[in-house]
Amino acid sequence: MLYVGKAKNLKKRVTSYFQKQYLGPKNEVLVSKIKEIKTISVTSEVESLLLEANLVKKYSPKFNIRLTDGKAYPLIRITNKNMYPSVLIARRPDDPKSLYFGPFPNAGDMKLVLRTIRRIFPFISVLNHPKKHCLYWHLGLCPCTPAQNSDAAIKEYKKTTRYIIQFLKGNIKTVSKELLKEQQEKVKNEEFEEASTIQKKIKAIELITSPNHSPFEFEENPNLKNEIFLRQANDLQNVLNSNGLQVEFPERIECYDISNISGTNATGSMVVFVNGQADKSQYRRFRIKMEQKPNDFAMMKEVLSRRFKHDEWSRPDLIVIDGGKGQVSSASSILDELKLNIPLIGLAKRVETIVLPNFDLIQLPRRSDALTLLVRIRNEAHRFAITYHKKLRSKTFIN
Repeated sequence: MLYVGKAKNLKKRVTSYFQKQYLGPKNEVLVSKIKEIKTISVTSEVESLLLEANLVKKYSPKFNIRLTDGKAYPLIRITNKNMYPSVLIARRPDDPKSLYFGPFPNAGDMKLVLRTIRRIFPFISVLNHPKKHCLYWHLGLCPCTPAQNSDAAIKEYKKTTRYIIQFLKGNIKTVSKELLKEQQEKVKNEEFEEASTIQKKIKAIELITSPNHSPFEFEENPNLKNEIFLRQANDLQNVLNSNGLQVEFPERIECYDISNISGTNATGSMVVFVNGQADKSQYRRFRIKMEQKPNDFAMMKEVLSRRFKHDEWSRPDLIVIDGGKGQVSSASSILDELKLNIPLIGLAKRVETIVLPNFDLIQLPRRSDALTLLVRIRNEAHRFAITYHKKLRSKTFIN
């Protein structure tokens, strides 16, 4: 193996190595030795950077100079034997009393991991923390345990450190289960504020780690990405069918969202997922033409009526609306007017509840395959809608 790299735009990344005007001496040698290019698809940026780090460590590619140079081999160090364990950045594992995690592809990627963890589990990031509150304490990123100087604070921070260690080891489900158990205990004792804080941590972990797969799973099984979608789509089909909404296998899913501020610069988005993958060539955006009033239901009706005037666009197997009963009702009325028999559901944001056309509600576990697929599609529709809305709003400000 010559080189391991990651890219969001694979075509652009690979093409850059074959443009002579941009090649340096190292890349010229690299290109001259290429016999085959292999790709591994993953489902998130975090998985890609972890996979890159592990493959470099496994194969020691000749042209991954930065990652084979000890000076650029960042690690996460936890001084777990100390009274107040610190989470630090290290270059070499030279303290036998500390735990080390990594190496990471570069310091930027490692800091991204640390920032993510710290928002969930605040930690001390210096070896000798002063016995007073620091700036990070005011930002909610450091527990400042030495400043509190109590057995209860030390015990709580030791528990937080254990969660961080388990998280970095990849035992994320274990962390979530322990937090859930702790939350239930708080509720039982009517400590509702503490229970709410723990719930936020559980939700944050789910958001940043779902779906969660070992990086080497993608190397061992190149079809894993498709298998994940098939599992999610089959679960969604079974859930909907078992709740009275007959759905064929949802190969093509369209999701719609509305974005506006008090009705101004209102926009609608249509995103398309085919076999679980976003097909951006089929995305469509709509500038709302109706009188600009804050009426999301009417706006949704306009977007769908305009969309289904295009017979040349492929029909979806399932329509997902970002919203609750009102949005689903508006969408259903348009489908009825157009005599279209297309399965339709809504996804209410606050509690991630599936809303059926008859207004029955389906509450799924947050880690269910069906809900994971729906949330991913709904979030993409929201992103696409708000991006266009911001673009129109900025034009209004300029004019």
